[in-house]
Amino acid sequence: MKDAKDAVRVVGIVLLCLFVLVVGVPLILAAAGVTLGIFHFVVALAIGIIKLAVVLAVVYLVLVGLRSLLR
Repeated sequence: MKDAKDAVRVVGIVLLCLFVLVVGVPLILAAAGVTLGIFHFVVALAIGIIKLAVVLAVVYLVLVGLRSLLR
């Protein structure tokens, strides 16, 4: 079980690093005045993925709530 917790922790850290690279770096470059089309696309893609994740989380919570009410 300890190995599974360590693996989940490593995966979480990797995903956090990818999020920082995909969202943070273009924002810093945009603040510095370097705006390129690819950075705009990457930021828009990251925002879209975040919106999708929020929608999926809300749908999941609604389904779990309905399941608990029906039991």
